[in-house]
Amino acid sequence: MAKPLARYASLTGYIELSRALSLDPVQLLRSVGLDPAGLDLQDRWVPAASVARLLELSAASSGRQDFALKLAERRRLSTLGPLSVSIRDEPDARSALRMLIRYQHTYNEALHIRLSERDGLATIRISIDPGEPVPVRQSVELAVTVTHQLLRHLLGERWHPVSVSFEHDRPADDTTHRQVFDAPLHFNSEFTGIITYTGDLDEPNRLSDPLLRSYAKQFLDTLTTPEEPTLTNRVRELVELLLPSGRCSIEQVARSLGVDRRTVHRHLAKSGQTFTSVVDSTRAELAKRMVAGRRYSFTEISELLAFSTPSSFSRWFHQQFGMSPAIGANKPRVRSVSDPPATPQCTCPEMQRIPSRTGNYSAHERRNVMQATIGPGGSPASHPIRSP
Repeated sequence: MAKPLARYASLTGYIELSRALSLDPVQLLRSVGLDPAGLDLQDRWVPAASVARLLELSAASSGRQDFALKLAERRRLSTLGPLSVSIRDEPDARSALRMLIRYQHTYNEALHIRLSERDGLATIRISIDPGEPVPVRQSVELAVTVTHQLLRHLLGERWHPVSVSFEHDRPADDTTHRQVFDAPLHFNSEFTGIITYTGDLDEPNRLSDPLLRSYAKQFLDTLTTPEEPTLTNRVRELVELLLPSGRCSIEQVARSLGVDRRTVHRHLAKSGQTFTSVVDSTRAELAKRMVAGRRYSFTEISELLAFSTPSSFSRWFHQQFGMSPAIGANKPRVRSVSDPPATPQCTCPEMQRIPSRTGNYSAHERRNVMQATIGPGGSPASHPIRSP
């Protein structure tokens, strides 16, 4: 079974907070196999275990056990993406929570929220399962704080929970926890979550618009259905990241997903694809985007797409699109010719995503960032892609 993924949006505000605490966010991100430039692409998926490791490492490095709470302060409802539109227009807090629970997999597959009601009390249980044995203290505190913020947003500043509980032990300094939750805190509890009165969940949402709610729900359903993302989509996302690193192999992709290579082949075959075809189409799409965007030199593009020389890239581009990169850069859109994919085609199985360029990263610096495999301790792919 594939390991859970989380969107980069879960790290909204991470760079700013880390710098405010005198940390080096780029180095910390790289140390757990995450691409610093990826933070600008919030809808992209990364291993939830890597996010959990990053939060724990950041808390330890800064000496701040309230790191996750401080990170949550920098988030907004919009961090949930399209889901935030539907939640905002739900008629009451109960409906909003149910919407959150129904679509929780669309922003964090490791997050599990359950709502139960009994004897006038509503218990919101929250857990994090990253799919491997990594500490999750900071991850669960982030999830609890964000859920608390959502309820405060819906119910108003006067709302306070009955209590907030954590299964882990109390921090040495719980000042921030007391300030954020402003409610009785229980540590070493039998569950992690929030208890509030059921009557609170009945309070009408003043921001709700029934007409907009209907449109928002339709929009959300066009983007996702309440079921797990396919492994095929995960493979395609991973290819974009691994391709520039020179480690684009099926072994590396399978390792990142927590499955074996046969499982990857089987799922791709069901959709009429092979690993090679996915890599080739991904490379073509990236080339088209990079050339049209004109943010990179052709030399940089050839490096990022794992060509051995700029001339190799130019030949491949002409065969693929029927024009030179220089002409393609001046076209509104680069259109593929009907000919079959040109050689050199990728004959090895691997992939990940490359995000848009952000900041002042050079191609060389970005390439170094991409060397980090998803999750610490990954070894180089057995058959790295490198075009002649």
